[in-house]
Amino acid sequence: MVVTVLSIIQVIACLFLIVTILLQKAPSQGMSGAIGGGQETFFGSNKATGIEAVLANLTKIFAIVFVVDSLFLVLLG
Repeated sequence: MVVTVLSIIQVIACLFLIVTILLQKAPSQGMSGAIGGGQETFFGSNKATGIEAVLANLTKIFAIVFVVDSLFLVLLG
């Protein structure tokens, strides 16, 4: 019973994780910006705003749920 519920949660978290990743905006510079040292850095002021911030937070949440649920399924299996 518990394994079935965790498996359903696993599938739902997986689907939502895929959707939130696919809805995010792709980086504009690509490899040329990584090699050439573009203006956007990890600690820079280019923070996500609006829907991009919501999608980034949802991605983090669903990734955590997915990993924790995977660990519980392994321990119970």
